[in-house]
Amino acid sequence: MNLFVNSGKSVRTLAMTLSLLALAQGAAVAAATEIAGAGATFPYPVYAKWAEAYAAKTGVKLNYQSIGSGGGIKQIVANTVDFGASDAPLKPGELQKDKLMQFPTVMGGVVPVINIPGVKAGELKLSPAMLANIYLGKIKRWNDAAVSALNPGVKLPDTNITVVHRADGSGTTWIFTNYLSKVSPDWQKQVGNNKSVAWPAGIGGKGNEGVASYVSRIKGAIGYVEYAYALQNKMAHAKLQNAAGKFVEPNNDTFQAAAANADWAHASGFYMVLTDQPGDRSWPITGATFILMHTSQKKPDVAKAVLDFFDWAYRNGDQMATGLDYVPMPDSVVKLVEQSWAKQIKAANGSPIYAPRM
Repeated sequence: MNLFVNSGKSVRTLAMTLSLLALAQGAAVAAATEIAGAGATFPYPVYAKWAEAYAAKTGVKLNYQSIGSGGGIKQIVANTVDFGASDAPLKPGELQKDKLMQFPTVMGGVVPVINIPGVKAGELKLSPAMLANIYLGKIKRWNDAAVSALNPGVKLPDTNITVVHRADGSGTTWIFTNYLSKVSPDWQKQVGNNKSVAWPAGIGGKGNEGVASYVSRIKGAIGYVEYAYALQNKMAHAKLQNAAGKFVEPNNDTFQAAAANADWAHASGFYMVLTDQPGDRSWPITGATFILMHTSQKKPDVAKAVLDFFDWAYRNGDQMATGLDYVPMPDSVVKLVEQSWAKQIKAANGSPIYAPRM
């Protein structure tokens, strides 16, 4: 009798164990069909485009929160998302401290956007010092003598300049302030380069979306956004004088020119800054955007799903990226990235999660 009871308990225990294993396996499969990321607003348009196409192809959905690079870094460090996204590359020491690795996805440009009555896209020219002085609050009106002297023939109104900047921790801000720090000693001394800074002037908008919205609504405003947002919102942009002294338009060709000499093979941890690059055609505020992942993965199936998504994007997403005026990563860089996945991203037991294609 006792044997029968014990056997019954054993059967029930085995049945419960198998049920729990089945549920766990089902949860793993479900998790692997949806991946979650958060961070940079700079690449959001292309990530959204890739996600739509990838879901249609594979059924795997990407839930990406466009909250700014600072938020993305915090969330990946806290392990609340499967990957973080940042336009500000983390230095090798920062990656090691939080046991992270990073890799670039696309390159693009940050552009000054304006709302000046009567001034069309590309009509206004700005020198590096002039852009810095506008954001320092030293140039306050659009018909300032320095601006007018650089723009003969452009009818600049006697209108106050409203400076618009990011209110959140932002990789776009990091790229923008990195550029201003390189070209303006006053900016470097007074403000510096970071994802969040103490702005000397202006009002803050959350995300590229918030900055674009403010500039669109306020006459006399100037802001900085990723180029896709300028295109999508039909915003006027300014030409910028680059390191070679040439005034250039923001577009795929000038972003590619800035990225042409980037030596990714010797960039430790893929740390690469592309602002104020040499070349007659280089757009001066160009940058790459990066994905952050933990090197040790507690959920290898989900990590593999993330890597599969970006592998697909590298191989199938270039046309979508260039259509939004991003610069795709060269094949040689993609090869380096996928080799780094195999070497650095491991399951908790130390086994590799990704095998690079031959």
